[in-house]
Amino acid sequence: MTAPVFVVEEVPPGPEFVLDGPEGRHAVSVKRLNPGEAVVLADGRGRWAEAVVKAAEGKDRLVVTVSGVFEEAEPAVRITVVQALPKGDRGELAVETMTETGVDAVVPWQASRCITQWRGERGAKALAKWRATAREAGKQSRRVRFPEVAEALSTRQVAALLAGADLAVVLHEDRDTPSQALATAELPAAGSVVLVVGPEGGVSPDELAVFADAGARPYRLGRSVLRTSTAGTAATAVLLARTGRWN
Repeated sequence: MTAPVFVVEEVPPGPEFVLDGPEGRHAVSVKRLNPGEAVVLADGRGRWAEAVVKAAEGKDRLVVTVSGVFEEAEPAVRITVVQALPKGDRGELAVETMTETGVDAVVPWQASRCITQWRGERGAKALAKWRATAREAGKQSRRVRFPEVAEALSTRQVAALLAGADLAVVLHEDRDTPSQALATAELPAAGSVVLVVGPEGGVSPDELAVFADAGARPYRLGRSVLRTSTAGTAATAVLLARTGRWN
């Protein structure tokens, strides 16, 4: 088992550091870490430190000895999933599993066929949940660079994002719309892949036309039709395997 990850604002250079607050409480009272056990302190932006527990103090203070500080480089091929807003808590499920799989960024999308609407305070709370989910899933999966979760975008804003990508993908399968298997797509050696996952009702013809004008092509995963909350995870896995990040 790899060492548990705890999030810090700034990675300490050492030699000693006190992990307190909610992270310290989790380490001491939930994980019940003991002297001599290894931990990782990460800022979620790629910088991290290896450390060993020296002592636990009270219920929320963990004293550690830092043995080294490291930096994880940005991936050569960066994968962004534009996720149409699902119903209920399936949005958090999508963010959680995509984070565990290895996605680099998630962009919420208010598609025309989305039942869920992010407006005002409700939208702010939903976005905060997505971001908290990415953070916790990043820790759980031992990542040191967590995915960015952007503000929700409109269709026109998503089109602008697709226009700047090195590979622009819309997951879409329809008998009237020819599509290529994602497993056979020509991937860039470096740069960005932006992948759009539509809502349960699918991407509308008007949205497909806007995305096509931005340079995006329709791709399919396989014969089965996945739900919007799982399609992004499956597509990310395909891309990670093909770009060599899972080698």
